[in-house]
Amino acid sequence: MTPVLVTDLLDPRIDAFRDVRDRDLRRTGDLFMAESEMVLRQLLKTPERIHAVLVTPAKLARLAPELAGLPPSTPVYVADKALAEAISGYKIHRGVLATCHRPPAADLTLDRALGHLRGRGRLTLVVAERLFDVDNVGALFRNAAAFGADGVVLDRHCCDPLYRKAIRTSIGHVLSLPYAIGDDWPADLARLKAEWGVTLVGAELAPGAVPIWDLPRVDRLAFVFGSEDTGVLPETLALCDAVAEIPMARGASLNVGVASAVCLYERGRGTDARSR
Repeated sequence: MTPVLVTDLLDPRIDAFRDVRDRDLRRTGDLFMAESEMVLRQLLKTPERIHAVLVTPAKLARLAPELAGLPPSTPVYVADKALAEAISGYKIHRGVLATCHRPPAADLTLDRALGHLRGRGRLTLVVAERLFDVDNVGALFRNAAAFGADGVVLDRHCCDPLYRKAIRTSIGHVLSLPYAIGDDWPADLARLKAEWGVTLVGAELAPGAVPIWDLPRVDRLAFVFGSEDTGVLPETLALCDAVAEIPMARGASLNVGVASAVCLYERGRGTDARSR
């Protein structure tokens, strides 16, 4: 790895790093943007996904041993903080940006992304529909990784998990935890039940919901979380084998990120996620 010093704002070699905020909003093309040292370290476990890296001199000094393992064809650009911020269009507090190859849609189907889990004995999945908030999507992945979930299934209406802030909020676990994006939502949920033997549990305050700790212990389970505004859709609840709630004080509520942590903690109570 030979760092490439960038001194010109208009250097065409770093065009992929221009106007990061605008690229986030449009989310076009085959690349996505990641930021922060922690996320880059996660990416370096699968270096083939990295298209290019832009770092400040201070971060290069910290990350040089790890960056040395990148393929020679992956450029590492170095620019002082002021120039890097002028290129990206926002303040880069963490001093690290990386452009990465986005997985093709065909690799994110239920069978391609999570098919290796079908024959597993014990299985925990996190399922979400219509999660529009990037922080909640990032938190969902972070919690799933922390409590030993095996994978995540999102419907096509959810926020892009490869949105820069979602990756950062997940502290890079969006890049390490397998996930699928369901294109035929009711059918995909029905397949999880019929073909994968998964018990679907809707996480929702609804009539007939049981306290989360009263759920029967099953080997193969998926928690289903819904929109921040409307919760799990009625048609999705109808597919669920059970509906569970987190009892709380009257008038209080939890966002999806916190609720998923509570549910997954309760799911793993009595086991050690570090051993999974």
